[in-house]
Amino acid sequence: MQLTQKETELLKDLKSQEKLCAEKYMQYSQSAKDPQLKNLFSQIGGVEQNHLKTIEQLESGTVPTPSGGSPSQPTFTANYAVAETEDKKHDCYLCTDALTTEKHASHLYDTCIFEFKQENVRTLLNGIQKEEQNHGKMIYDYMSANSMYA
Repeated sequence: MQLTQKETELLKDLKSQEKLCAEKYMQYSQSAKDPQLKNLFSQIGGVEQNHLKTIEQLESGTVPTPSGGSPSQPTFTANYAVAETEDKKHDCYLCTDALTTEKHASHLYDTCIFEFKQENVRTLLNGIQKEEQNHGKMIYDYMSANSMYA
């Protein structure tokens, strides 16, 4: 696959974003107080690592076969009551930042989908974007279950 200069630059941006996401989720998994949140961040971090590998393959000129998609939607039970505790504040901060990151990543993929010429690349990027949106939904669901989303 031959990339245009614009496509090359967009992949560079996506690679940077996915690297940040993968690193952030691994750090957040270690930092989260609630075991459910630790698991969620670890799960999302693994998917983000796969996204990074996909972008690296595209950079090298290979269009990989799309993965099987994100794992199933977890169901969360409330760990935190309505009252604010230091652990809840900490985990809420991590979730808020992660949700903002997912919104940014999804927007970046949206732009890239319109800019790539090859249909198979656009389809691949659209699949990743849907996974990013799913990550945002999982974070939102966790926050909602734990009275963190206003």
